[in-house]
Amino acid sequence: MEQVTCKLLIAGRVQRVSFRAWTRDRALELGVRGTVRNLPDGTVEAIVQGPKDKVEQLVKFLWKGPLLASVRSVQEQIVEQRVEYNDFRIEY
Repeated sequence: MEQVTCKLLIAGRVQRVSFRAWTRDRALELGVRGTVRNLPDGTVEAIVQGPKDKVEQLVKFLWKGPLLASVRSVQEQIVEQRVEYNDFRIEY
């Protein structure tokens, strides 16, 4: 199974709607690793590592987001990641 590391930038109404916690929960369900954090410009950034098909599933989930979110875009970028994540965590 091909492993990938993907940087995701999610825009829309994605802050103050539990988006980071919701993302962490979906990532843990899928068994992917990485981080998620709010950015000062109002977007959310996630770095996701795992099997390519699981990362793709998470991206599909992110387009929906939690109930109060309104996702306008999800930008994906495959990156060369030197850090190996052991879990999925929220960064503050």
